[in-house]
Formats: sequence, C-alpha cells, structure tokens
Amino acid sequence: MIYYIADLHIGHKNAISFDNRPFRDVKQMEKVILNNWNNKVLPNDDVYILGDVFYHYPDNKRQFIMKLSGRLHLIIGNHDRGLLVESSVISLFESVDMIKRLDDNGRVVILCHYPIADWDQKYRGSYHVYGHVHSNVNETTRFMMKQERAFNAGCMINGYAPCTLEELEENKAKFIDDKHIPI
Repeated sequence: MIYYIADLHIGHKNAISFDNRPFRDVKQMEKVILNNWNNKVLPNDDVYILGDVFYHYPDNKRQFIMKLSGRLHLIIGNHDRGLLVESSVISLFESVDMIKRLDDNGRVVILCHYPIADWDQKYRGSYHVYGHVHSNVNETTRFMMKQERAFNAGCMINGYAPCTLEELEENKAKFIDDKHIPI
C-alpha cells in the first residue's frame, strides 16, 4: 500500500493554534500522530512524507522516525533543510527528494511539498500530491481545490494519519464542503 502525509510539524507548539489542531500540547499531538500512523501503516507499506516533519523538535529525531511503521520516503519541505544534515536521521528514509514521480497502482503521481499549478502530465491524467498550505483557505488553496487530481496531504485535513490516494480524494471533498469553498 502507498500512503501520503504532509506537514506533521512534530514539536511545533504554534502549529496547534494556527492549524486549529485538536491537541492540548505537542506531546499529545506527537502521541496521536504516532498511534494513528502505526494503527494503519504496515511494515511493508510505503509512506511518502511531503515535507515539514519537525519544527523545533527538542527530542531525538532519529528515535521518533524509528517509531514510524512502513518504508519512509521524504519529499523535502521548507522546514526540513536542517534535517538534511542529520545523516543518522536521513539514513532512515528509503529515499529523499525535492520532487518525485511515482506509480501508484497504475496512476502517475507527482509529489512535491509545494502545490504545483501545472505538474508533469497533468493533461494526461496524472495526479499531484502536495503539502505546505496546511488548512489555509486562500487564493492558492482555492486554485488547487479546483484541480481535479490534486490533493493536499496535510495531516490536519486528513485525520492526522497517512492516507491513500483515494482517501485524499475523499478528504478533499469533505474539506471543500466543510470550508464552503466554491468550485
């Protein structure tokens, strides 16, 4: 199985308020994300983390990553640059890329932390999975929500768990309805 998730921001106290995350503190957020992840992802599943794993995380990053089930792949986000120099952590990922093209059960999927308006093979049926925009509703979000095969993998709109492409599509529809975004 292939899963996607973005913008975990483990250790980021302010992410709780600006994303309206339902956690009392960063420790509860970390625990819920770990539990949700490991209750869903099997050891042979591939999980693509589309950036921003940590933010001011004071604990052992390697230890946190080692607790996550599955084969982990990192798509670098704007808050991951410092992580890239921590070779003991980066070595736990199967792959580390800025942008990646993959096959998900016969579907071409383009992965990037940032939303791309015109991604590779967009007009030939490919999909785009991204993060970075969190649950903001702004010009970028409204534009991306209009793109039929573009999905925000942000954990805050996907139940704080990795999701399949089909789940991302369902969660996108729910997000559009909940936020009353005109399409």
